[in-house]
Amino acid sequence: MSERSHLRLQLVVFTLVAASFTNIYLTQPVLPVLQAEFAATTLQVSFTVAAVILGIALANLPFGVLADRLPIQPIILTGGIAVALGGLICAVTDNLWLLIGARFLQGLFIPALTTCIAAYLAKTLPIERLNVVMGAYVSATVVGGLGGRLLGGWIHPPLHWRYAFVSAAVLILVATFLALKQLPRQPKVDNIAREQPRFLSLLRRWELVRIYLAAAGGFFIFSSVLNYLPFRLAAEPFSFSTELITLLYLVYVMGIFMGPLSGRISNRIGSGNTLIGGPLLLGSSVALTLLPSIVAIILGLLGLCAGFFAVHAAAVGSLNRRLTGGQGRANALYVLFYYVGGWIGITGSGFAYTQWGWQGVILICLLLLILPFMAGLGERRDVRR
Repeated sequence: MSERSHLRLQLVVFTLVAASFTNIYLTQPVLPVLQAEFAATTLQVSFTVAAVILGIALANLPFGVLADRLPIQPIILTGGIAVALGGLICAVTDNLWLLIGARFLQGLFIPALTTCIAAYLAKTLPIERLNVVMGAYVSATVVGGLGGRLLGGWIHPPLHWRYAFVSAAVLILVATFLALKQLPRQPKVDNIAREQPRFLSLLRRWELVRIYLAAAGGFFIFSSVLNYLPFRLAAEPFSFSTELITLLYLVYVMGIFMGPLSGRISNRIGSGNTLIGGPLLLGSSVALTLLPSIVAIILGLLGLCAGFFAVHAAAVGSLNRRLTGGQGRANALYVLFYYVGGWIGITGSGFAYTQWGWQGVILICLLLLILPFMAGLGERRDVRR
């Protein structure tokens, strides 16, 4: 594959992944608005985010198997149409539980666009390019996550959050058909189903499991902080509007640079060192958000994004460097752990926020830092052997 073809592939993948992630976080900045509109509790409206993440977690293993067995094009077509349909249902419903159900539907089919593309990259790209390209993949998740938050809470007025779902549905359809047209077809391999590792055999490899746990712990922390930040900033002593809260999500742009940069850092200093440094930065950053200062909040969010994406990119790169086959299933397990961690984080931190406020959320996040930190120690120890 020529350099120009590589760049075109990266652009197509970037567009598809970014459009997919735009749909995940649409309601996050307008959770207080949804709470008032549907006369619901904080925990109930948080399900509009948690349901997507739960759907992604549940669907990853089936799509991981499909990614090892089927061409990428029909998988992408099915996923793109289903995600767009779920978004349009969200745009027209007046029932909170139907909204949550449609969000769950979106989550079930997002892995067709994200997990399967990760497996496609792992199978088609040379190993020396994989870390950097996976970093670019992570950057696409950043652009999509930021785009969804801006669509939901800023580009469209917060009270008109339904239009954000229409915009996201159009975007995912455009990205889907662009991918169908531009992605090169995988060469047929007669023994494609032979020698594929089973999920249980992958889970028996501790060097992979600790990477999965690092992903779960990292996303637990990241999703918990960003999901309940609007409630903290809407209350005293800040009393910010939804538009101003949404603007603070612009610090998320840090991940656009941290994705590819983390890949290069991991190549230079090793994934183990990156997985050790990332949690240390994460811990100090989330602790900063306890201070009643907007400057501390902004600095904490910047450090949160930098630390999280360093952990995420290093973990994805480390996982795929260890694989000689079954990339679809191994990446599906990674994303399963990743999103189960996020779902547990949002749900568990919802109870913590209700009982103990912001301090309870941050305490739980600090405890979960042990997972990526221990993974980093293990990765560094393996390199020294």
